Amino acid sequence: MIKMATDQQASDENQEEILNRMAENLARVDALSQRFLAALSNRSPANPTLSGPSKDLFAKAATSYWTEVLGNPAKLYEHQLEYWGQTVRQFMQAQQMMLTGAPAPEDEDKPRDKRFENPLWSTHPYFRLIREQYELNAQAVADAVAKVDDLDPVEKKRLNYFSRQIIDMMAPTNFLGTNPDALEKAVATEGESLVKGLENLVADLEANNGEMVVRLADESAFELGGNIATTPGKVVYRNDMMELIQYAPSTEKVREIPLVIFPPWINKFYILDLKEQNSLIKWVTEQGYTLFIVSWINPDVSYADVGMEKYIEEGYLAAIREVRSITGAPKVNAVGYCIAGTTLALTLSLLKARGDTSINSATFFTALTDFDNQGEFTPFLQDDFVDGIEAEVEAQGILRAFILGRTMSFLRSNDLIYKPAIRSYMLGEAPPAFDLLYWNGDGTNLPGRMTMQYLRGLCQQNLFARDGIELMGETLRLSDIDVPLMAVTCETDHIAPWKDCYRGMQKVGSKDRTFIVSQSGHIAGIVNPPSKKKYGHYTNGDWSGDAATWKDAASFTEGSWWPRWEAWLRPRSGAEIAARQPGDSAHPALADAPGDYVRQRAVR
Repeated sequence: MIKMATDQQASDENQEEILNRMAENLARVDALSQRFLAALSNRSPANPTLSGPSKDLFAKAATSYWTEVLGNPAKLYEHQLEYWGQTVRQFMQAQQMMLTGAPAPEDEDKPRDKRFENPLWSTHPYFRLIREQYELNAQAVADAVAKVDDLDPVEKKRLNYFSRQIIDMMAPTNFLGTNPDALEKAVATEGESLVKGLENLVADLEANNGEMVVRLADESAFELGGNIATTPGKVVYRNDMMELIQYAPSTEKVREIPLVIFPPWINKFYILDLKEQNSLIKWVTEQGYTLFIVSWINPDVSYADVGMEKYIEEGYLAAIREVRSITGAPKVNAVGYCIAGTTLALTLSLLKARGDTSINSATFFTALTDFDNQGEFTPFLQDDFVDGIEAEVEAQGILRAFILGRTMSFLRSNDLIYKPAIRSYMLGEAPPAFDLLYWNGDGTNLPGRMTMQYLRGLCQQNLFARDGIELMGETLRLSDIDVPLMAVTCETDHIAPWKDCYRGMQKVGSKDRTFIVSQSGHIAGIVNPPSKKKYGHYTNGDWSGDAATWKDAASFTEGSWWPRWEAWLRPRSGAEIAARQPGDSAHPALADAPGDYVRQRAVR
């Protein structure tokens, strides 16, 4: 009797403890709900046309599909009967599993989706049926889209993309009631994981003025100039568009001709200086070069009327002028990365028209110059979206960072949107301390005028590669470029596909051209230090064929392309001289690297 009373008392105490924790969690949820509503009230959403394609696209697809059905109704009945049969079969298998406890065998040859790694997706009748129904419906949508064959190629590509987005959005893993990982953790933590998830959601909404932009990395884990962007240097020049950083030498001797890197202003330059072991900036100084880099301003609404002209005049031309002044060198070697590579090409054409030979050689990192094929960005570069962006920048003055970041993320939605959201909001986990993801989340705004010049004149009309683009009083043409150049591209780059980069580089007038295809993508293929011995690269000096022909005949080299680039750069960089310290009497240090502009956060 005493033992029973003791057990009952312990049970009552345990029950009371659980009830107390539940009450605490409910109180937290109530407070979080108030913060949630307050955050949403601050929301300034993007133009609604940027949330999806024109309705005309789906209307055309539906018309095409039903035209096919009416012309061949037997085909529809056949597909529907097959679909119904599989649905009933899956339901019967789920019932059998409930009765016997034994799951039906899986198709071993079928590739497994990483989203369904939890064993319950195979062993539990409820989750097994949900998964199989999702896969069946996803295939049905994909098959229906594939049968729409009278759309033009661009519309068909957009239909494929947006239907895939719908399929990914409706995955059962994205909903609490059909995500076994989230449900198991909620039970194991007595709901604590869901409260933490709500806290994470509210914090993200508050940080982004009511927009749901999931944090990809723990921002508190990184400090610019502390544990990332630490290569020593000084800001030696500053204007309204950029800071010019000169890095301290790592060798007693350096090459006479300095090197200046123009990074993209869509992101920030420290992707090239994340940490010592993979810093291209640090590595370049160790090879004996005087290195400068441009750190762009993060524009606010006062930059609404800034166009490509000002990026060239106060960015490229100003940097080249100041680098020559500081070093006394008559010429510079220049590097342009992504959109900054595109603009470096425009600058080279401008200098050619002016008879200016200040740039001795040019290196392009994943830079598009011919936009005839818009690649994976095709869905976003048609008039409905570009018109929406134009309306957005007319209203805001800038293209806000979260819009551009969201668009880029949707190209890899499962990895960059849904998976991080599940981890943060359903599982209640903190984002990882990952430097690359921290950089990815440190977005920048774009001036309204520059945005539309780039989208209309370059991306849509492809003027630079065709008849020429009117800029700064000159007609700039890709074919006018004649300096020695090297183009480094990346095999799996979805932002600047290597085949499109190749096609553009075929059109330049330079006789001294080198083309490299690095393994991996837009970032990892460039930030590929020799010490990692990770990604190799392809080379081929024959430009006579198309990209596929070039690749078929290319030679493959294990390891990073960095040493090959340096070997190409060295004979184009003059004699060795005594190492230069940052700045001079006319260019005193304004700040330590990485400078002030890089610390400016985007307007949310």
